[in-house]
Amino acid sequence: MQDQASNSIKVVSPGRVNLLGEHVDYNDGWVLPIAIDKAVTIKAKPAADGLIHIFARDLDENVTFNLTSLEDKRDIDGNPLPGWATYPAGVAWSLCKHGLKVDGIDSVLYSDLPIGAGLSSSAAVEVGFAVIWEALSSWKLDRMTMARYCQEAEVSYVGVNCGLMDQFASANGVAGHALLLDTRTLVWRPVPLPAGTVIVIADSRIKHKLVDSAYNTRHDECSQAVRILQTKYPNITALRDVTPEQLLAMQAQMPENVFRRARHIVSECQRVPRAAAMLDAGDSVGFGRLMFETHTSLRDDYEVSCKELDILVDLAFHIPGCLGARLTGAGFGGSTANLVLENNADTFMEQLREGYRAATGLEANIFPCTAEDGARVVG
Repeated sequence: MQDQASNSIKVVSPGRVNLLGEHVDYNDGWVLPIAIDKAVTIKAKPAADGLIHIFARDLDENVTFNLTSLEDKRDIDGNPLPGWATYPAGVAWSLCKHGLKVDGIDSVLYSDLPIGAGLSSSAAVEVGFAVIWEALSSWKLDRMTMARYCQEAEVSYVGVNCGLMDQFASANGVAGHALLLDTRTLVWRPVPLPAGTVIVIADSRIKHKLVDSAYNTRHDECSQAVRILQTKYPNITALRDVTPEQLLAMQAQMPENVFRRARHIVSECQRVPRAAAMLDAGDSVGFGRLMFETHTSLRDDYEVSCKELDILVDLAFHIPGCLGARLTGAGFGGSTANLVLENNADTFMEQLREGYRAATGLEANIFPCTAEDGARVVG
């Protein structure tokens, strides 16, 4: 609710865990994320001076920038915006670009979402600020359009060639459900999570930074695969359209790394609809098996895993009650998602934590999570 006295509002914007469908959102495929009960919180009220003031409480950093000079990506003193501030600035830029009124705000940003853990803190920040500006203004966006504008901010302003999944999940989460999204048509539906199970997140404590990682390289390799495939199959517009047989027929024409990147995407695009059907049927064992398959594909073909993530998945595989495990998010560090029988969850987390410490000397941040509703104004 908006506080009429102070005209201030509070928005909770969840992170996400992708259960299946990794790196396919920029290849027009299907994804299966959940919005989780770890979130970014923003408190804001209109600013009399018309400027954007943000205090990042967890970083103990302040930034102030002007809506009239967003293209410069600088604060009011002419200094480059710190990396974290480019996300809300990018959202303001995108909203303004689409003719929506964005007002100055005094705001405080904080989070219980681990930064750099692959749980999409950046998208949660983006969607949260979009909801703030919507709540303080007279315009209204449907949540898919809001997600698309936030994605545009990350791609065109921040400079990460991300797909739509993260912003979509943060904006559209449904409690108790995963979200099956066709990233080409943007048709989606909630899918029930299996009874008697819990999602456990294991943060490896290996940070990833997407802008500086091989994320954009993977994007380019997928585009290269499409161009090569189009020489024989001109109707193909994205790797989502490719069958395993078509890909195999063109293997000799592709560099080895490009073929393997495409093989991951093609196989993952087949796994996700199968996985959703398994959830509809309550087949948690079959679903978990597909999670392990996805991790192997991400590790070997897409090459976005790392030693620590592989250790976490291997340990999980051997712990009783674990039905599935895989890296989640873009990779290069971050977290794993684990599907665990509810009755085994406490023992699973303890054994995974101890095993990881023994293997790496690192302390993993391991916690259960639930599927929650999307970003919202709260009392």
